Amino acid sequence: MNANKLKLGVAAAAVAAAVGGAYATGYAQAPAPVANAATPVALPISAAAPTTGAQLPDMSGIVARNGAAVVNISVSGSRKAGAETEGVPQLDEDHPLNEFFRRYRGGPRGEAPVRGMGSGFIVSADGMVLTNAHVVDGADEVTVKLTDKREFKAKVLGADKTSDVAVLKIDAKDLPTVKIGNPAQTRVGDWVLAIGSPFGFDNSASAGIISANSRNLPDGSYVPFIQTDVAVNPGNSGGPLFNMAGEVIGINSQIYSRSGGYQGISFAIPIDLAMRVQQQLATTGKVQRGRLGVSIQEVNQTLADAFGLKKPGGALVGQIEKDSPAAKAGLEPGDVILAINGREIASSGELPAIVSAMKPGEMAKLQVWRSGAARQIDVPVGQFQDEKVASAEAPQAAKGRLGVVVRPLNADEQRRSEGAGGVVVQDVAGAAAKAGIKPGDVVLSVNGERITGTEQLRDLVNKAGKRIAVLVERGNSRIFIPVELG
Repeated sequence: MNANKLKLGVAAAAVAAAVGGAYATGYAQAPAPVANAATPVALPISAAAPTTGAQLPDMSGIVARNGAAVVNISVSGSRKAGAETEGVPQLDEDHPLNEFFRRYRGGPRGEAPVRGMGSGFIVSADGMVLTNAHVVDGADEVTVKLTDKREFKAKVLGADKTSDVAVLKIDAKDLPTVKIGNPAQTRVGDWVLAIGSPFGFDNSASAGIISANSRNLPDGSYVPFIQTDVAVNPGNSGGPLFNMAGEVIGINSQIYSRSGGYQGISFAIPIDLAMRVQQQLATTGKVQRGRLGVSIQEVNQTLADAFGLKKPGGALVGQIEKDSPAAKAGLEPGDVILAINGREIASSGELPAIVSAMKPGEMAKLQVWRSGAARQIDVPVGQFQDEKVASAEAPQAAKGRLGVVVRPLNADEQRRSEGAGGVVVQDVAGAAAKAGIKPGDVVLSVNGERITGTEQLRDLVNKAGKRIAVLVERGNSRIFIPVELG
């Protein structure tokens, strides 16, 4: 296992029951001592106390006003158990602890109880509660506990895995509620506060700042996450993220970690997105979203140079679904979507969130960069299917030309390509290898010009400048790979 690999983990406590009632939770039920902890050193007041700058905010009022509207959520269910059961949640498959717990749980197959916990918050006085979809995923029974110790069996009105938002309903009246804020008004560096139940410790508060807005994660989600450095741990999932006005601006959802626990980076779902999902789930039990039917990727500096853009930005179209709204409107692979309905697309991760918020049938006015010039293409938005976000390793500078050995498509490959053409990469070295082109890739175009044969590919590369954008088909996906030719 690569010990340095960052692991994306949910912050809910997925608790699987083991022999004798012990749970493989990924955390201890009691605080563990810190080994080899350094003895704190008291600093002189003159050195420790800041003499200039703004004072730290007092968040006690926010907790006092909103703590009662934050709830603890516990879930229970069952799953098949036996020697081949899963290991410890949030650990890599090849982690040694996983094998230990597989053996420890070994035995006859049967049903093993599954328990988990998370957080949530009340958005209506009659008992509407928001949380994460992964908190209640697979649950047979959901219990909501208030700060006054009352407990209610909750009904799951709907759960949307795409946005990771779930809506619960409890049978109660005159409940305290949170105030909903506007995430668009937040700035990087603003103070924020989370309230939840980390490791089951109800109504715990933690604070930090906003580290980034509209963060696109490599899990393929269309959600433009709010990134913070607020301590979020197992059990915090589904809890609210407050601004300094005491308004909810997000739902704490995920962390980035090497260990499965908090390591300084956490992510929250913007509350405006969550409330749109909540309204649809509460009324219809499902979520309706818009779609274009394109596969997109980020535009880095090399791709921007290859397409003649002044600066990196927008969403590069790599693949268009057959008979999709984008295909019918005339979008092409190699188009860079710079803006939609007058709103600039600074990064590719912003586009799916904007499109998904549109209603099917609504018109999306796209500003598109094609062949060195901008143009407008109007696309009637269709019904949602996941927008695919492709990724490629950043290229490294290399000397020489492309460095590939290619062959024409055979008869079967030509039929499967449906007239797309291209050439198959048999061997790769030099610039292409450094950029990430692999044997088996089908090269479809160079700088937007379709490839019809091996000689044409060679001529295009020889005439090109220092940078080119190569469109390749790999498996069922298409992706532009920027190549430094030198």
